[in-house]
Amino acid sequence: MTEHSKIAAGHQARLAVVYLRQSSASQVENNRESTERQYALSGRARELGWPDERVLVIDEDLGLSGSGSVMRAGFARLTSEVALARVGIVLGLEVSRLARNNADWHRLIELAGLTDTLIGDADGIYHPALFNDRLLLGLKGAMSEAELHVLRARLNGGIRNKAARGELRRGLPIGFVWGEADGEILIHPDEAVAHAIRTVFARFAELGSARRVWLLWRGDQDETAYCLT
Repeated sequence: MTEHSKIAAGHQARLAVVYLRQSSASQVENNRESTERQYALSGRARELGWPDERVLVIDEDLGLSGSGSVMRAGFARLTSEVALARVGIVLGLEVSRLARNNADWHRLIELAGLTDTLIGDADGIYHPALFNDRLLLGLKGAMSEAELHVLRARLNGGIRNKAARGELRRGLPIGFVWGEADGEILIHPDEAVAHAIRTVFARFAELGSARRVWLLWRGDQDETAYCLT
Protein backbone atom coordinates (compact mmCIF):
# COMPACT_ATOMS: atom_id res chain seq x y z
CA MET A 1 0.00 0.00 0.00
CA THR A 2 1.49 3.34 -1.09
CA GLU A 3 1.42 6.37 1.19
CA HIS A 4 -1.10 8.19 -1.03
CA SER A 5 -3.43 5.19 -1.06
CA LYS A 6 -3.77 5.47 2.73
CA ILE A 7 -5.18 8.99 2.39
CA ALA A 8 -8.95 9.05 1.99
CA ALA A 9 -11.37 11.91 1.43
CA GLY A 10 -12.41 11.60 5.08
CA HIS A 11 -8.84 12.37 6.17
CA GLN A 12 -8.65 15.43 3.93
CA ALA A 13 -11.95 16.72 5.31
CA ARG A 14 -10.22 17.08 8.68
CA LEU A 15 -7.11 18.97 9.77
CA ALA A 16 -3.53 18.29 8.76
CA VAL A 17 -1.52 19.14 11.88
CA VAL A 18 2.18 20.02 11.51
CA TYR A 19 3.84 19.54 14.90
CA LEU A 20 7.13 21.33 15.56
CA ARG A 21 9.53 20.71 18.41
CA GLN A 22 13.18 21.23 19.31
CA SER A 23 14.64 20.22 22.64
CA SER A 24 16.09 23.53 23.87
CA ALA A 25 16.08 27.26 23.27
CA SER A 26 19.71 27.05 22.08
CA GLN A 27 18.71 24.52 19.40
CA VAL A 28 15.96 26.87 18.22
CA GLU A 29 18.51 29.70 18.03
CA ASN A 30 21.44 27.80 16.51
CA ASN A 31 19.75 25.10 14.39
CA ARG A 32 17.48 27.34 12.37
CA GLU A 33 17.64 25.09 9.33
CA SER A 34 15.91 22.32 11.30
CA THR A 35 13.19 24.75 12.35
CA GLU A 36 12.70 25.88 8.74
CA ARG A 37 12.45 22.25 7.57
CA GLN A 38 9.75 21.60 10.14
CA TYR A 39 7.75 24.66 9.11
CA ALA A 40 8.12 23.53 5.48
CA LEU A 41 6.04 20.43 6.29
CA SER A 42 2.93 22.59 5.80
CA GLY A 43 3.87 22.54 2.12
CA ARG A 44 3.94 18.76 2.18
CA ALA A 45 0.44 18.76 3.66
CA ARG A 46 -0.75 20.82 0.69
CA GLU A 47 0.99 18.41 -1.71
CA LEU A 48 -0.91 15.54 -0.07
CA GLY A 49 -4.22 17.26 -0.79
CA TRP A 50 -4.98 19.46 2.23
CA PRO A 51 -6.07 23.05 1.51
CA ASP A 52 -4.41 25.91 3.37
CA GLU A 53 -7.41 26.52 5.62
CA ARG A 54 -7.17 22.98 7.01
CA VAL A 55 -3.42 23.02 7.72
CA LEU A 56 -2.70 23.73 11.39
CA VAL A 57 0.86 24.41 12.61
CA ILE A 58 1.50 23.72 16.32
CA ASP A 59 4.81 25.25 17.36
CA GLU A 60 4.30 26.02 21.05
CA ASP A 61 6.81 23.30 22.02
CA LEU A 62 9.85 24.76 20.26
CA GLY A 63 12.62 24.76 22.86
CA LEU A 64 11.04 22.06 25.06
CA SER A 65 12.27 18.52 25.64
CA GLY A 66 10.12 15.62 24.48
CA SER A 67 11.25 13.38 27.34
CA GLY A 68 8.09 13.97 29.36
CA SER A 69 9.96 15.87 32.08
CA VAL A 70 8.29 19.16 31.15
CA MET A 71 4.71 20.09 30.37
CA ARG A 72 4.27 20.61 26.62
CA ALA A 73 1.17 22.64 25.79
CA GLY A 74 1.57 21.96 22.09
CA PHE A 75 1.65 18.18 22.49
CA ALA A 76 -1.34 18.32 24.85
CA ARG A 77 -3.21 20.35 22.23
CA LEU A 78 -2.24 17.88 19.50
CA THR A 79 -3.40 14.90 21.58
CA SER A 80 -6.70 16.63 22.35
CA GLU A 81 -7.39 17.40 18.68
CA VAL A 82 -6.63 13.79 17.69
CA ALA A 83 -8.86 12.42 20.49
CA LEU A 84 -11.74 14.60 19.24
CA ALA A 85 -11.32 13.15 15.71
CA ARG A 86 -10.60 16.59 14.25
CA VAL A 87 -7.28 15.54 12.69
CA GLY A 88 -6.79 13.63 9.45
CA ILE A 89 -2.99 13.48 9.56
CA VAL A 90 -0.19 14.47 11.95
CA LEU A 91 3.06 15.48 10.25
CA GLY A 92 6.46 15.74 11.94
CA LEU A 93 10.01 15.79 10.61
CA GLU A 94 10.86 12.71 12.69
CA VAL A 95 8.95 10.53 15.12
CA SER A 96 11.32 11.78 17.86
CA ARG A 97 9.94 15.28 17.30
CA LEU A 98 6.59 14.07 18.57
CA ALA A 99 7.74 12.38 21.77
CA ARG A 100 10.79 10.75 23.33
CA ASN A 101 8.65 9.28 26.06
CA ASN A 102 7.05 5.93 25.25
CA ALA A 103 3.97 6.58 27.37
CA ASP A 104 3.16 9.79 25.46
CA TRP A 105 4.00 8.22 22.12
CA HIS A 106 1.89 5.09 22.57
CA ARG A 107 -1.02 7.16 23.86
CA LEU A 108 -0.91 9.20 20.66
CA ILE A 109 -0.70 6.07 18.50
CA GLU A 110 -3.64 4.53 20.33
CA LEU A 111 -5.79 7.62 19.88
CA ALA A 112 -4.79 7.94 16.22
CA GLY A 113 -5.76 4.32 15.58
CA LEU A 114 -9.14 4.79 17.25
CA THR A 115 -9.95 8.02 15.38
CA ASP A 116 -8.60 6.99 11.95
CA THR A 117 -5.79 9.55 12.06
CA LEU A 118 -2.68 9.14 9.92
CA ILE A 119 0.87 9.90 11.10
CA GLY A 120 3.55 11.04 8.67
CA ASP A 121 7.27 11.76 8.88
CA ALA A 122 10.19 12.03 6.44
CA ASP A 123 10.09 8.25 5.84
CA GLY A 124 6.43 7.88 4.92
CA ILE A 125 2.82 7.90 6.05
CA TYR A 126 1.52 5.41 8.60
CA HIS A 127 -1.95 4.32 9.60
CA PRO A 128 -1.88 3.28 13.28
CA ALA A 129 -4.97 1.10 12.77
CA LEU A 130 -2.90 -1.18 10.48
CA PHE A 131 -0.82 -3.76 12.35
CA ASN A 132 2.42 -3.33 10.35
CA ASP A 133 2.30 0.46 10.53
CA ARG A 134 1.51 0.36 14.24
CA LEU A 135 4.43 -2.03 14.84
CA LEU A 136 6.82 0.23 12.91
CA LEU A 137 5.66 3.33 14.79
CA GLY A 138 6.14 1.52 18.11
CA LEU A 139 9.69 0.52 17.13
CA LYS A 140 10.51 4.07 16.08
CA GLY A 141 9.27 5.40 19.40
CA ALA A 142 11.27 2.82 21.37
CA MET A 143 14.44 3.63 19.43
CA SER A 144 13.91 7.36 19.99
CA GLU A 145 13.51 6.91 23.75
CA ALA A 146 16.59 4.64 23.86
CA GLU A 147 18.61 7.27 21.98
CA LEU A 148 17.62 9.88 24.57
CA HIS A 149 18.69 7.52 27.38
CA VAL A 150 22.12 6.98 25.77
CA LEU A 151 22.63 10.72 25.25
CA ARG A 152 21.67 11.49 28.86
CA ALA A 153 23.96 8.75 30.22
CA ARG A 154 26.86 10.06 28.13
CA LEU A 155 26.27 13.64 29.34
CA ASN A 156 25.97 12.61 33.00
CA GLY A 157 29.10 10.49 32.71
CA GLY A 158 31.07 13.47 31.43
CA ILE A 159 29.76 15.66 34.27
CA ARG A 160 30.72 13.05 36.89
CA ASN A 161 34.24 12.67 35.45
CA LYS A 162 34.74 16.45 35.49
CA ALA A 163 33.50 16.64 39.07
CA ALA A 164 35.86 13.82 40.12
CA ARG A 165 38.80 15.82 38.72
CA GLY A 166 37.60 18.98 40.48
CA GLU A 167 37.06 20.76 37.16
CA LEU A 168 33.27 21.02 37.15
CA ARG A 169 32.09 24.63 37.14
CA ARG A 170 28.46 25.50 37.54
CA GLY A 171 26.81 28.91 37.48
CA LEU A 172 27.57 31.03 40.56
CA PRO A 173 25.26 33.42 42.43
CA ILE A 174 25.24 37.03 41.25
CA GLY A 175 28.31 38.88 42.52
CA PHE A 176 30.74 35.95 42.36
CA VAL A 177 33.03 34.67 39.60
CA TRP A 178 35.32 31.70 39.12
CA GLY A 179 39.04 32.33 39.63
CA GLU A 180 41.97 30.84 37.74
CA ALA A 181 42.79 28.14 40.31
CA ASP A 182 40.70 24.97 40.62
CA GLY A 183 37.66 25.60 42.81
CA GLU A 184 38.59 29.25 43.39
CA ILE A 185 35.58 31.57 43.84
CA LEU A 186 36.08 35.34 43.92
CA ILE A 187 33.93 38.39 44.47
CA HIS A 188 33.08 40.12 41.20
CA PRO A 189 35.94 42.42 40.09
CA ASP A 190 33.50 45.26 39.34
CA GLU A 191 33.66 47.39 42.50
CA ALA A 192 30.05 48.59 42.05
CA VAL A 193 28.80 45.00 42.05
CA ALA A 194 31.01 44.02 45.00
CA HIS A 195 29.80 47.06 46.97
CA ALA A 196 26.18 46.17 46.24
CA ILE A 197 26.67 42.60 47.49
CA ARG A 198 28.36 43.78 50.70
CA THR A 199 25.58 46.31 51.25
CA VAL A 200 22.89 43.61 50.93
CA PHE A 201 24.49 41.52 53.66
CA ALA A 202 24.98 44.60 55.83
CA ARG A 203 21.30 45.57 55.41
CA PHE A 204 20.24 42.01 56.25
CA ALA A 205 22.31 42.09 59.45
CA GLU A 206 20.70 45.43 60.28
CA LEU A 207 17.06 44.59 59.42
CA GLY A 208 17.01 40.85 60.17
CA SER A 209 14.62 39.98 57.32
CA ALA A 210 15.19 39.20 53.62
CA ARG A 211 11.75 40.63 52.80
CA ARG A 212 12.51 43.92 54.55
CA VAL A 213 15.80 44.15 52.64
CA TRP A 214 13.93 43.52 49.37
CA LEU A 215 11.32 46.19 50.18
CA LEU A 216 14.11 48.64 50.96
CA TRP A 217 15.90 47.93 47.68
CA ARG A 218 12.70 48.06 45.67
CA GLY A 219 12.15 51.65 46.75
CA ASP A 220 15.83 52.61 46.43
CA GLN A 221 16.78 54.16 43.08
CA ASP A 222 20.50 54.71 43.69
CA GLU A 223 23.29 53.14 41.64
CA THR A 224 23.99 50.42 44.23
CA ALA A 225 20.45 49.05 43.95
CA TYR A 226 20.73 49.10 40.15
CA CYS A 227 23.73 46.75 40.27
CA LEU A 228 21.56 44.03 41.82
CA THR A 229 18.87 44.08 39.10
